Amino acid sequence: MTSGIIEVKDYWNRQPCNIKHSNAPVGTIEYFNEVETRKYFVEPHIPGFAEFSKWNGKRVLEIGCGIGTDAVNFARGGAEYTGIELSEESLKITRDRFAVFGLQGTFIEGNIENLDLSIIGDNFDLIYSFGVLHHTPNLKKALKQIHALCNKETIFKVMVYAKNSWKQKMIDAGLDQPEAQYGCPIANSYEHSEIAEIFKNSGFLIENKSQDHIFPYVVPEYKKYNYVKEKWFEVMPDEVFKVIEKAFGWHMLIDARID
Repeated sequence: MTSGIIEVKDYWNRQPCNIKHSNAPVGTIEYFNEVETRKYFVEPHIPGFAEFSKWNGKRVLEIGCGIGTDAVNFARGGAEYTGIELSEESLKITRDRFAVFGLQGTFIEGNIENLDLSIIGDNFDLIYSFGVLHHTPNLKKALKQIHALCNKETIFKVMVYAKNSWKQKMIDAGLDQPEAQYGCPIANSYEHSEIAEIFKNSGFLIENKSQDHIFPYVVPEYKKYNYVKEKWFEVMPDEVFKVIEKAFGWHMLIDARID
């Protein structure tokens, strides 16, 4: 396994992403429902970006399924779902989640950078990766692998962290508000120009690119399941906050196809 990825894998095995989104017993229906509700409350742009119901009867491959919140929604929407995940602890929870809700899916443990593509299959209508590829040591190598799984009709939807974001400015100023990825050994952010160049050199044509998501809550209160906004966001009108999110959001949302 390549340098850096072992540390990333160990990190997510110790604390799978969003594992603390509920106080209910892990693996119960109550737990999974609360995890989903909280995730989409804090990140309400995800369903619109993923377009879960659009993939009914289609083949969907997710790179980095985490504990399966988006995964179950693809499956509920009627997709033929395959998920790849580096963390075996996360993947175990996703498998349990599918079983609890009576859903079908195919699950593969591994790192997309060096995974044997022959075990994945082909002819995917959608390849989706939300908040994962910025944790990989070699984005270019990962994209080369993903490119090999695409055909001319495949849509590639991916989120990576944006460098021209409120979050990055807070990090640079030493005012970082920790979120799920805090302490992860690799958590890269990218300029729009960097992403354009990397994707172009990987054989992808970016069809749409935007930004979204500023985390507005006081972290200690959020950890106690209290949604108290930072005072500067509390006084800000919702329409102004949404404008700022679109200009300085932490999430760079990309739709691409092979060129």
